[in-house]
Amino acid sequence: MYDDGTAPEHRVMSRDEVRAVDRWAIEEIGLPGIALMENAGRSCAEFLLDTLGPKRTSRVCVFCGAGNNGGDGYVIARHLRNAGCSVRVVLCADRAKVRGDAKVNLDVFCALGETIEELDPGRPDAADRVASLAQGADVVVDALFGTGLQGPLREDGRRLVDAINALKIPILAVDIPSGLDCDTGLPLGAAIRAAWTVTFVAVKKGFLASATAREYTGQVRVASIGIEPRTTR
Repeated sequence: MYDDGTAPEHRVMSRDEVRAVDRWAIEEIGLPGIALMENAGRSCAEFLLDTLGPKRTSRVCVFCGAGNNGGDGYVIARHLRNAGCSVRVVLCADRAKVRGDAKVNLDVFCALGETIEELDPGRPDAADRVASLAQGADVVVDALFGTGLQGPLREDGRRLVDAINALKIPILAVDIPSGLDCDTGLPLGAAIRAAWTVTFVAVKKGFLASATAREYTGQVRVASIGIEPRTTR
């Protein structure tokens, strides 16, 4: 657990440093990206199950983007399903844009007989659709946008984030609350207000840079992706 900078054992990394760790793990060490994604997603699922217990995570709604953050979401959904939870996965992007490791995990989830709901954030009734899809959920998982997000969210992205926040359901943010800038800790027009953030490898620079970042991250836990650099990279 990370507590407002009082735990010196936690690394702090910028967006570029996080990318460098991923490159190092994949290109120099030889650990495939899909293994890193598996470890990251499993860590999030284990956090929910260990911290809240099976009864309080019996119904989970996972909102996924098209990129690797969404890929983490499919891994989370699979592990929660394996634990007996009822999981609804909502892809908030064009399915054709899901590629690479994220697509592998999407396909695996579907091959298990599960259904992926699709939501176009640009549709006029997107907020109503979000509320309908998440109805009855005990926990929402935010796997929309990761640390690579830069520049203001588009209007449809802002509306999507606002609609998820409006659910009044506890939210777990995957790596970083969607819409929060990794380096400044400020919302890029809008950001998810999470109850918990499970962040990978290191505390993100923005979590310390902004006095208001905790309003978005909630309680922060640092999880391993299966390999640790000796020093901050």
